[in-house]
Amino acid sequence: MHNKSRVSRRRVLQMAGVGAVAAAFPFARPAISQGAPLRVGLLLPYSGTFAALGTGITNAMDLYVKQQGGKLAGRTIEWIKVDDESAPPKATELTSKLVQGEKVDVLIGTVHSGVAMAMAKIAREAGLPTLIPNAGANVLTRAQCAKNIFRTSFGNSQPGVAAGLAMIKAGIKTAVTYSWGYAAGEESVAGFKQSFLAGGGKIIKELTLPFPNVEFQAGLAEIASLKPEAVYSFYAGGGALKYMQDYAAAGLKNSVQLWGPGFLTDGVESKVGAAGDGVKTASHYVESLDNAENKKFRADYNAAFKMFPDVYAVQGWDTTMLLDIGLKAAGGDVKKQDAMFKAMREAKFNSPRGPFRLSAAQNPIHNFYLRELKGGENKFLGIAAADVSDPTTGCSLA
Repeated sequence: MHNKSRVSRRRVLQMAGVGAVAAAFPFARPAISQGAPLRVGLLLPYSGTFAALGTGITNAMDLYVKQQGGKLAGRTIEWIKVDDESAPPKATELTSKLVQGEKVDVLIGTVHSGVAMAMAKIAREAGLPTLIPNAGANVLTRAQCAKNIFRTSFGNSQPGVAAGLAMIKAGIKTAVTYSWGYAAGEESVAGFKQSFLAGGGKIIKELTLPFPNVEFQAGLAEIASLKPEAVYSFYAGGGALKYMQDYAAAGLKNSVQLWGPGFLTDGVESKVGAAGDGVKTASHYVESLDNAENKKFRADYNAAFKMFPDVYAVQGWDTTMLLDIGLKAAGGDVKKQDAMFKAMREAKFNSPRGPFRLSAAQNPIHNFYLRELKGGENKFLGIAAADVSDPTTGCSLA
């Protein structure tokens, strides 16, 4: 990135290496002229298993702002970036530094659900406009929803629900689940179980692995002995790449169908090679979606970064689109929260993923598509589930 909103590498490293932050930091924010830059804190992974996800989100956000002339609602954007390393133990410290120390005007983050839980707690207390471009922890738009927190990605259960429906439709009757045993994996599996069992399917066994462990062999050996018709798995990033390779190497690829949410293949399609061929996923995005927004976004992103965007980039784009809608309604003044949040909550627009709108809990309502990985590309097979929402259980924004 080479625009004037860029934060220096030295600055990023300083931020990522901050010491413990005292709880006594005040939430009070200084008066800011509307001509001053809008300070947007990015709490995202730029290293480790999910580094590519954080980079894709950031690239798309920066591209959106550049296409608006470097400003949103008349405000120059200044990114304040922090590498959260997908490490929940560091989440409170790093979020506090952005919110209380740097006094950012808007907070955007993150990928890992465990990090997002700590981030959202601080954001709720501060009343800071906050957008979640990936982490799908269900509770964030259920019992722990808040007027100032908006999610532009998905609830963890949503892809699982769609995949379960598609597996039943495909005639699959028995399955094993094998996933990382943390919030995202557990909730994804819960969504899958909900629809698969309701459709008459049987789950033979549920297997888990601690995040970010990638030693899959023991579980794969057990799957081979159980002989289910299919396996539903939640892994992502580098872990997903190794999992698909190990799955094929274990001899399961041609005997037990491998299914999952889109994150199982997103971002690693071209790297997994023949080992990934045949893997089926349910996602709210497919590269080949035939709509004008997707075609333009893909062309623009490729021109800017010499690669095509994945679902994480789409989520980053939609995050910035939603923020732009809110800022315009507030005349660029984030203190006019009633106007800003109302416009964001009621926003409806055409995204590269298709029609986008939010539920009463400020979580996306969108289509989920059935895909099959072949030759390094997720091939569109059809709609797995249309207009999928997530329960607003326990949410009250009154």
